[in-house]
Amino acid sequence: MRILVLHNRYQYAGGEDSVVQAEKALLEEKGHQVELIEVSNNDIVGMKGRINAAFSAIYSPASKHYVSQAIAHFCPDVVHIHNFFPLLSPSVYDACKIYQLPVVQTLHNYRLGCPNAMLFRNNTACEDCLGKKIAWSGILHACYGGSHVQSTVAAAMLAVHWQRGTWHKSVDAYIALTAFQKERMVQAGLSREKIHIKPNYIPDPQSLNITKTNGEYALFVGRISPEKGISTLLNAYLQNSLQIPLKIAGTGPLLESLQASIQSAGLGDVIQFLGQQDKIAVMQLMCNARFLIFPSIWYETFGLTIVEAFACSLPVLASNWGSMAEIVENNVTGLHFQAGSSTDLANKIRWAYEHPEEMICMGKNARSTYEALYTFEHNYQQLIAIYQAVIDK
Repeated sequence: MRILVLHNRYQYAGGEDSVVQAEKALLEEKGHQVELIEVSNNDIVGMKGRINAAFSAIYSPASKHYVSQAIAHFCPDVVHIHNFFPLLSPSVYDACKIYQLPVVQTLHNYRLGCPNAMLFRNNTACEDCLGKKIAWSGILHACYGGSHVQSTVAAAMLAVHWQRGTWHKSVDAYIALTAFQKERMVQAGLSREKIHIKPNYIPDPQSLNITKTNGEYALFVGRISPEKGISTLLNAYLQNSLQIPLKIAGTGPLLESLQASIQSAGLGDVIQFLGQQDKIAVMQLMCNARFLIFPSIWYETFGLTIVEAFACSLPVLASNWGSMAEIVENNVTGLHFQAGSSTDLANKIRWAYEHPEEMICMGKNARSTYEALYTFEHNYQQLIAIYQAVIDK
């Protein structure tokens, strides 16, 4: 099978970019021919670049032409779109239509129902724009980039293409990462019948020959930003006198201010900021931790870090809503706590640390869940079945 993959990278690499590369490698290892067309938001430079990107976000004739040429040259059997916003734009669907090619799109976020793609505003979940013809609330609150202009562009893109019927007529199958996400996208207006649930996968860390130990620390891995709930986690320590060792791997806009808060509170010996770590280092940290803390205060579409922890037999303390509550089974593969509640999180951290045998058992369950749902082979079989279904349609 020949698969053309389209992806618009963000300025800061994240889980979505990793998934695109992982799926490409998976398909190639199985003998398929894959061509990746990838553009980057790093190409948006200066005011002129931002203005051009704004026009491109709604419809880019240049991207349509570029993808049309790639299709003519590569002759794919199916086109898989991961992210089109803002530089590729929905014009790429029209390029596929010219050649009557089936299109699969992975819903890595909530973009088709929300201008900022996160269903998140003012540090809490927000569904105000779901199912609306025009996302007036997103414009009013400058939800995209903190800018009324940028939010208007994102809302206009959505309105134009809902009106054109792009999301209904030009995509043969959508991939949602969880049942929770699927329900939100049906609420946004997508056809339930077109949405397949296929989670992401990660390579088995056992191939890295990392030794598993029963570590003495809790672990956070992720972007140091508001939506990831890092303030909830650190407040659990600051407000509840926790002395349980915590390692934090990652970087982001809140890093310096939070480091200063921890130092001024005298917790520098308890909480260690490790900065950005490569994948092998993260796996090593996970294999030596007592448990992972995943305190996001937005819904998350998946939470690749949770599955990485499962693969390392590491139980997860996760917020009790969104896709997190679906992936982490309470008292089986980890513990739930009330999203945004530092007090409830502190109580769960204490319990988890004081009950090592129970956490080891949950870690074994987590590994079994990984083996059942999130492996290379399981993901491949699901993905290829979706491709074959749209090709045979």
